[in-house]
Amino acid sequence: MSLNLHLLRMFAAVARTGSFSRAAELLNISQPAISKGVRDFELQVGCRLLNRSPKGVLPTPEGMALAKHAETLFAAERAAEDELSALRGLHNGSLRIGASTTIATYMIARYLGAFHRAYPGIDLHLVSANTRDIAEQMTAQDIDIGLVEGPIEERGIVAEPWRTDVMVLIAAPDHAFALTPEPIAPKRLNDEVLILREPGSGSREVVTQALAIHGIEPMRTLEIGSTAAIKQVVAAGLGVSIVSAVSVKDQIQLGHLKIVPLLDVRIERTLWRLNVPGRIAIPAARAFETMLTDRKSFPDETPG
Repeated sequence: MSLNLHLLRMFAAVARTGSFSRAAELLNISQPAISKGVRDFELQVGCRLLNRSPKGVLPTPEGMALAKHAETLFAAERAAEDELSALRGLHNGSLRIGASTTIATYMIARYLGAFHRAYPGIDLHLVSANTRDIAEQMTAQDIDIGLVEGPIEERGIVAEPWRTDVMVLIAAPDHAFALTPEPIAPKRLNDEVLILREPGSGSREVVTQALAIHGIEPMRTLEIGSTAAIKQVVAAGLGVSIVSAVSVKDQIQLGHLKIVPLLDVRIERTLWRLNVPGRIAIPAARAFETMLTDRKSFPDETPG
């Protein structure tokens, strides 16, 4: 029996995302087409590959086995495409960059601008997601460059230090913390609403680990899925947060937020570049990596 690779691609997308709608978005086709394609594929192979329920879609044992082979097959396909692209050099082609949210929003623009000026024929594609998702996309070879904020424990991924980022406590200008002239004692955070990023975010991992070292366990927390939204909520007085200093420069200058020093606590984190050992790096990726390591042209950004 010869597998229909078009239908296999549909099935693999659903198995990976756990959703027919997300798979449809990924493949840029309609959800009904995905649903029909998977049904036709199950008829072709002669068994059920996915269990559908109101909570989502999960592969059956047969589906899990086939999904592993599909990922290997399509990774080889992407590797072949990358190698052919590498032969074309830096005059044309594309570069897929994945960055966790804070890096994508506040740090990557200057690199993208410099790269575009140097290599205008390369099409740039930027994917913004949390650290866990970027690592998964790097493993699946959906992106060529991976930059993340948090620790990585992903099989097949090597993380190398890239930059150091300073994390700061922020509050609304009329918050009690902001009105205190001296640095506040860390234990005072236990009585505040601490606003955190979602699980899987590198920012959240770094903040919770740093606070735990100092014995800080706030009784009330609020999870929000973006730093931009966190800044708005903090400015509205709903709580305090610890975020990248780079991400709040604009709001500090406008007077919407204030950085509050913590007594004897300095929170820094390493930002990481991800690599897949043995993977062929296309010329565009190598050129971008060179820019990422150029400290003279791109010094670390520090709070203003």
